[in-house]
Amino acid sequence: MIVLRRVLRSEKSGRWSGLARDFAALISAVLLALLCLVPQPGFAWEHWGGDQGGTRFSKLDQITPANVGRLVRAFEFRTGDLDRRPPAVMARTKFEATALFVEDSLIFCTPFNEVIALDPGTGAPKWRYDPKVSESQRPANRYVCRGVTYWVDDQASEGAVCHSRIFMGTNDVRLIALDARTGVPCADFGTHGEVKIQTGKELMWPGEFQITSAPVVSRGVVVVGSSISDNARVDAPDGTVRAFDARTGRPRWSFDPLRHDGISAGQSNVWAPMSADDARGLVFLPTTSPSPDFWGGQRPGNNEHANSVVALRTETGELVWSFQTVHHDVWDYDLPAQPTLTRIDTGEGMRDVVIQPTKQGFVFVLDRDTGKPVWPVEERSVPQNGAEGEQLSPTQPFPTHVPALMPQRFSLDDVFKFPPVVGSPSCDALLSTARNDGLYTPPSTQGTVVFPFTGGGVNWGGAAFDPIHQILYANISRAVQVIKLVPRTEAEGYKPPPGIELGPQRGAPFAMTRQVAISRLGLLCNRPPWGEMVAVDLKAGKILWRSAVGTTEDRTPLGLAFKWGMPLVNGVAITAGGLVFTGAMDAYLRAFNASSGEELWQGRLPVPGVANPMTYLWKGEQYVVIAAGGHSEGGTTIGDSMVAFRLARPDEAPSLWSRTIDRPGGRFTSGAIAAVLLAVVLVAGALWRRRRRMRLRARRQALREAASR
Repeated sequence: MIVLRRVLRSEKSGRWSGLARDFAALISAVLLALLCLVPQPGFAWEHWGGDQGGTRFSKLDQITPANVGRLVRAFEFRTGDLDRRPPAVMARTKFEATALFVEDSLIFCTPFNEVIALDPGTGAPKWRYDPKVSESQRPANRYVCRGVTYWVDDQASEGAVCHSRIFMGTNDVRLIALDARTGVPCADFGTHGEVKIQTGKELMWPGEFQITSAPVVSRGVVVVGSSISDNARVDAPDGTVRAFDARTGRPRWSFDPLRHDGISAGQSNVWAPMSADDARGLVFLPTTSPSPDFWGGQRPGNNEHANSVVALRTETGELVWSFQTVHHDVWDYDLPAQPTLTRIDTGEGMRDVVIQPTKQGFVFVLDRDTGKPVWPVEERSVPQNGAEGEQLSPTQPFPTHVPALMPQRFSLDDVFKFPPVVGSPSCDALLSTARNDGLYTPPSTQGTVVFPFTGGGVNWGGAAFDPIHQILYANISRAVQVIKLVPRTEAEGYKPPPGIELGPQRGAPFAMTRQVAISRLGLLCNRPPWGEMVAVDLKAGKILWRSAVGTTEDRTPLGLAFKWGMPLVNGVAITAGGLVFTGAMDAYLRAFNASSGEELWQGRLPVPGVANPMTYLWKGEQYVVIAAGGHSEGGTTIGDSMVAFRLARPDEAPSLWSRTIDRPGGRFTSGAIAAVLLAVVLVAGALWRRRRRMRLRARRQALREAASR
């Protein structure tokens, strides 16, 4: 279809005869009709990351830089959470789901693990399943469900119940299997369609342990990770990765990413999305730092296989290879992003690789079969002299070919001097006394500057890869944190001020406090941009462009839309049409030119869409969809919407409102214009009344003078 469309474009220059043009048009129409009847895998979105390898690339090219301005809202579906759940509960939600387009349905999960299927053209609900997650759980990482997983059982007959399945992990630690066409639990999976995960250790509270990212399914095995409260205690629950038979729910294998020999620590878990390679029979895990995050004196050594990309045999759990990106992590620099599986041109031929972006802004490119770096990775000396009892690694790995996606050093010269004349005394006071020796400065009792901060760099949104143009795209955040170790004797009974997080790190000699460096005006202490999209040529090893993403419109009085970029934990979706779509911390879905980074279009959302967008083809029309529910940790407005856009049909056009008011700064500009017009009217009215009074006085004076004569 795409090839034919390109042929038709080229024939307009006169290279094809009229007969060939008519024939090609006929074939194109026939194929389009067939595609409308039977959606093809290339035009669907069957995995959380678009495909098993998480490239987040779609072959669709209907929406282009030339026509993206004609996008209109196709539908908005509200889950109902905002209306039926208490505000205090909704204040602990993050709607980060990426919908799947499978079985002629748009299927996604809510922060409370309800699974909903929508008509892909109208947004009308088709079915929904509610696992009844408790509203009193208080999960450590908020109520969140990043996605569900789709799998077709090739051993079941086409019309059988649960021939195709939806898998989901829940906030209350269940693995659930549903019929993808009806939402009915698969009775042959576990007990009545679910398996209760055994945490292996008594939890401090029900929300200490949860599942936040979608499982992966490959070769009849479903693999699920976990999310565990980071800094509650040294002896946290183990971060075991678990695998189950996708048909029966019976346990297949388990893998603990942390070798516990001679160390005292609980989890190194896998909370981020995983990837799978069906052909090789491998599953790829992005593992986290061990507990606790900021002091590791009881876990000497590099803590293998924490902070690593780990490849396991899907069917057995056997370790194939592991590559560590941080040794003995005490900065919470775990791997937050799905490993991207693709094929790249290295300059010495094509090669199957794993691309792993990190919170520090590094991009590691590894051979998919061996885990060896495709380009050299150097061990470089890093700052030492950690806290008492600490045993730091003297070196850390640095990629040498692909440049870091962001700066990795912060100095007082980088403080955001706003207002320009006054500067930012509160930022200077906070940052000037903290230890700051650059990347990997160890946490300290005096306070340590951590930049990039523990939210990234790159976060769970991950990277996207265009296999045609061989370009990697990723969203990054730029923010500074101050981490401080608090001696145990001072930590007992300590109540941190607002804006400062306390991690007790029970079992360690130090608790910790963590705060994002923010001025009294509520602005980040570092200079903007605070959120960027970056495009990278991996083969050449160079940044092609970077663009600020997001404005301050939804965070400042009067809707002032400074284009300073906003922190970005979510990722992007790219298309063969030459566009990159992303949400942000302000309430817009955006489209960027994939070649230049130019921001081409913004679609207004009810609240910020802090989720990964996706795209699909339905009845000949390409749709772009994003969850718009806000982000409680980001301080945004909270919502519960799934919003879709498509190109305007022949009888439609983008509204004047969407082209003017519903644009960043549009509300402020319209408000300012209205205020000016009102002021003009008021001044004109006052002048008219004054002139009228003067005329009346003059007339009365004339009458008095006439009467006196």
